[in-house]
This record gives sequence, structure tokens and C-alpha cells, in this order.
Amino acid sequence: MQDKTHLVDEITGHRRMRRNRKADWTRRLVQENRLTVDDLIWPIFLIPGTGISEPIAAMPGVNRMTVDRAVEAAKEAADLGVPAIATFPNIEMHLRDETGSNSLERNNLINLATSAIKNAVPNIGIITDVALDPFTSHGHDGILRAGQIVNDETVEQVARAAVVQAAAGADIIAPSEMMDGRIGAIRRALDAAGHQDVGIMSYATKFSSAFYGPYREAISTGGLLKGDKKTYYIDPANGTEALRDAALDVEEGADMLMVKPGLPYLDICWRMKEAFGLPTFAYQVSGEYSMIKAAAANGWIDGERVMLETLLAFKRAGCDGILTYFAPEVAKLLAKRG
Repeated sequence: MQDKTHLVDEITGHRRMRRNRKADWTRRLVQENRLTVDDLIWPIFLIPGTGISEPIAAMPGVNRMTVDRAVEAAKEAADLGVPAIATFPNIEMHLRDETGSNSLERNNLINLATSAIKNAVPNIGIITDVALDPFTSHGHDGILRAGQIVNDETVEQVARAAVVQAAAGADIIAPSEMMDGRIGAIRRALDAAGHQDVGIMSYATKFSSAFYGPYREAISTGGLLKGDKKTYYIDPANGTEALRDAALDVEEGADMLMVKPGLPYLDICWRMKEAFGLPTFAYQVSGEYSMIKAAAANGWIDGERVMLETLLAFKRAGCDGILTYFAPEVAKLLAKRG
């Protein structure tokens, strides 16, 4: 009777994939993708005041912070080796209006935080968003006129806001409002104001997703929103449209591209990286974070392993980095592992 091993070898042609998986050292030797602290961008939420760190109920472990606390957080991130932070303000309600005019104030919350962080922690990158939703009384990313989000007027305002943010010390402007023509307008405005070295990370494909709920709680826009954002965000069903949107941003001068949300759109991450070759990022959004945290808290998953697995998935999909609320937790874990 023929040996079973020989039968298997005849079928596989002597190719045994498990040889490279037999030991820890071989698995490490052939590992194709690795997650490092250099891949992490930490989004943080800002509130007015002093000495306050306020938990966000829908995002366990994430806090809104006053500027002084944000400076401390930035120092911690820099000490851990995290390259950059991204700031998002929770503006006081009396400062919000139909046009989001507070976005143009030099001393608004996001610009105060940028200046303070840059002065205290000059070696960490600061990424700021010019979308108007934290500043509007209706919760939309642009200016609302007669029930419509007006494109060109919004673009003009976010370009002006970008210049103000750059003057405060922002290293990268990341416009997320998805208006047509915004990248070119922001690039021209920055260059004209002498901010040629300030980069643009385009939210090139921001989808009309159900994963943003906890974020809207964090910046207090959920209860304000009138209607939805489907007229300017991308339909989750449309991959080719997403690539066309990204191509326009590349033509207009984007330095980096971002996909938002992350995990449900790994195919878009891969297609964008293959198509354009620009530095490509994904935003692991609030809903993704909260689902992992909730499932882990209930004992349904191993939270640490799932956290790391999801982040590694972004790397496998071609991403150069990830915006994630897990950033400090992951950085500490990676440092411990050496």
C-alpha cells in the first residue's frame, strides 16, 4: 500500500505552504506586512475651558479635552513615537451659525489648540480639518442656503479657513467636506498666503456611511443635523465613482489621499493606492472603534487582537497610515513588544 505521505506529495507537487509557518521565527521572517508606530495618526477631540478631560459615552476610552489637556496628550503621543495628531473641535453652541463663520476666526478652538501644541511639541505633526460641520448650527459640512448645501460658497470659505489654520501652525490641511473643487482652491489659497509647505491630505473618498454616529456625538452635531449628507458624500455602493473623485483631487494638487470609513472600504484603499501611487491613508472611524470596544467589553472578542488585526488589514490593503482612536493604546503595546 502506498505511503499516505507520498500520496499527499503527489497531489501538492512537493509544495507545502506550512513549511513557512512551522515556527515563530519563520513566520516572522516571511511576514509581508507590519504595523509600526509610524503608521499611526491619533484623532483627538477639543472642548473649551481649562483642565477638563470629558469622557465620550459612545466611545469608551476616548475623551474630549481642553487645550491644555490636548497639549499633554500631544506630548504623550510624541513620546510614544506617534508621528501626528488630527484635531476636531466641539464648538460652543452659541458660536455656531448657518454659515459656520467661527471657522474663520484666528482664535477659534481648533487654532488655539494648534498653536499651543505646536509651541509645546514642535516635533509632532498637526492635521486639521476645514469642514464646517463643527461650526454650523445645522450640522452640515457646508453652508446651507434654502435647504441646499451650496458648493462654491462653501469652497471659498474652507479655503480661507485653511489659510487661517496654516497660520496657526497646521502642517497638513485635511478637508473632509467633499465639495467639488475644494483641493485646488485650498492649494491656491495656501500658496498665495505663503504656505507652500503646508500639505493637503484629501478626504478623497468620504462615504455616506452609518459608521459616523459616535463621532457626531463627540462634536455635538448629531442632534443638529437637518436631513442627511447624501448630496455631497459618496454612495457606499459606488467604487468607480470614488476613484473618479480621488482622481480629481490628485489633479488639483492633493499630496495625500484618505478613505473614510476604513474597514468596509478596504477595496477602495487598494484601488486608490494602485491607481495613483500617492501616500494613502484610511480613517478607522468612530463606529468601527466603538464596535470593537463594545464587543470586547462584553467578552465576545479578544479586543487587543481584533484591534491589531484590523489595523494590519489597512496595511495589507496598501495604506501608508491609519487615523485611529486606538493610536496611543497601540503605540504602548508595540513599545512593550519591542
